[in-house]
Formats: sequence, C-alpha cells, structure tokens
Amino acid sequence: MAETPYRSLSADDRRDALRVAEAGSPHRAFLLEKDIWVVATLHALFEAPFGKDLAFKGGTSLSKAYRAIRRFSEDVDITYDIRAFAPDLVADAGAEALPPTRSQERRWTKAIRARLDAWVFDEAAPSVEAHLQRAGFETQVRAEAERLRVVYEPLFDDYAFVRPEVTVEFGARSTGEPRIVRPVECDAAPFLPDLLFPKARPSVMLAERTFWEKATAIHVFCRQERKRGGRLSRHWHDLARLDDAGVAARALADRAIARSVARHKSIFFREKDAAGNEIDYRAAVGGGLQLIPSGPALDVLADDYGRMLADGMLLDVDEPFERLMEHCAGIEVRANAREDHDD
Repeated sequence: MAETPYRSLSADDRRDALRVAEAGSPHRAFLLEKDIWVVATLHALFEAPFGKDLAFKGGTSLSKAYRAIRRFSEDVDITYDIRAFAPDLVADAGAEALPPTRSQERRWTKAIRARLDAWVFDEAAPSVEAHLQRAGFETQVRAEAERLRVVYEPLFDDYAFVRPEVTVEFGARSTGEPRIVRPVECDAAPFLPDLLFPKARPSVMLAERTFWEKATAIHVFCRQERKRGGRLSRHWHDLARLDDAGVAARALADRAIARSVARHKSIFFREKDAAGNEIDYRAAVGGGLQLIPSGPALDVLADDYGRMLADGMLLDVDEPFERLMEHCAGIEVRANAREDHDD
C-alpha cells in the first residue's frame, strides 16, 4: 500500500519519479506534473463549502472523470449552479432556470458576470489557495474576472507551449444538470504505486450533455465558415472518441438533453452564420446538424489538427485528419436521421 505522499518528496525526487512514470505513460513528464495540479485543484474546489453547487464539465471532464477521450486537457471548466448562485434571478424561471425574454437574459448575464467576478476574487481564490497550501502545494492563485489561475513552479524546463498553471473557467448561467459524482485520479498514479497522489470526487456534468454542447459548438464553427481558430480541432477529436465509448449513441437517443442544450444556447449563446442569419440551435439538434466545415474553414481545421498532433496533445497520433472527418461525418448522418419535431 502506498504510504509516501508525492508532495513530501524533494523537488529532485518528484522530478525523478515523474520521469519514471513518463516511461510507461503516453504523457511526457511535464504533462504528468500539470495533471497532478489539475487533480489537486479539483479536490480543492469540490471540498470547499461551495463545492456541492459546482459541476465539472468540458473536455477535461471527459478525459479525467469519464476516461472517454484520449488527449491531454489543460484547463478546468466549472459551472456554479445558477439556482444556488443567483436564487433571486431564477425564482420564477422553471426547472431549467432560463430567462423568459432576451431583455431578461441581458439583465441576468450582466448581473451574473459582476457577481461571479466578485465571488472568484473574494471566495474562490482564497479558498483554493488555502486548501492547496495545506496539502503541501506551494502556489499563487490569481483571480482574473471569471477565471482562476493556479500558478506553480515547474519541475521541468521543457514545458513548450504548455503553461505551468491550471486555469479554472467559471460560469453560472446554467444548473449544470444532469450531473453525477465521479472519481478522478492522477495519470501518474498507476506508474508509481508506492506514492500517494491527490484524488478528487467532483460532481460531473453527464457526458451525453457534453456531447451536445460540443456538437452544437462545432455546428456554429461550420455555419460561420471561420478562417481562424486555435486548438479547435479537439472538439472533433472528442466527438469521435465519445462515439467510440458509446456516449454518442446514448446522446443521440436522448432527445430531452439535446433540446435542453438547444434551448440554453438559443438564449445565452446566440450566434450568427456567415450570411448574418441567426443560428437555429433547435434546428441543429432536430435534424440539421453540420459537423464538417467546407472551404477555407476545413483548411484551418486541418492545420490546427496537425499542430495539436505535433505538440503531443492528441494521443491517437495514428488517426489522419481525413479519417477523423469521415468519422464525424458518420456521426452527423446518424444525428440528422433522428428528426425531432417536438416543441
């Protein structure tokens, strides 16, 4: 049984340990180090008094909590349940806590952003910093509007484009439902069984909802025919891996979640296509989903995918871009075969 805490080791011993783990892991040592900070930060967040009202979401949740995708995820996306964060705003807003009009949406968004900025500075940052320091993690936690930056002194010099910090992005305009508690462990732990590493048990947004969050974000990219964008190809990679894991099939069958994502984005994330027309999320999830861009946007995506492979962010290095697009085109066909005529 492991008895020696990783944080009790000297810097040289921690560095040596992670180099040993690197030999058996698909991740380089500096990524294993950053992953330890990700897990420690999650533990600090969900052990805090406000932790019961948080939901872990996004690509890092798919990697860390569900083990459904194979890429290194740097940042942490957190939703603070709007019902707990702004009960005065949502008192008569129904189960999904959505504003009834666009003018109300603007008022809610303005109020929530101001409150979130203050909460991150006054509560989240001091709480996370104190928790990490008690656990032996020397750090500076910086509040920047709706973000926390957990900055640490790296053990390695070759971090390349990866920054030695964990960015936590907060939002508070949804309930974070549906969510379940999932265990999260450090990627280095299986390769160093004699050491104790941080663990966390966050409430995690259901992977099926994250599928639809990503699919509709991809739809927007395609309809806007974007000519630039960094690290966006991860979303297509994630959809393919979610399909491999069986999550996509469940998500495509769950019309309630699809419609819920569409309703939420129609209110809080209104976007226009390349022609200036408002994007219809309800149509997207109801038989009109586009997952494959065309023209220059496809070239932008291919270039971004190549750079992510070269940087070691995507572990399925044997998957050519063309094959990834074919996979996502198949998901698009299956999604659009399920026409949704419900209100």
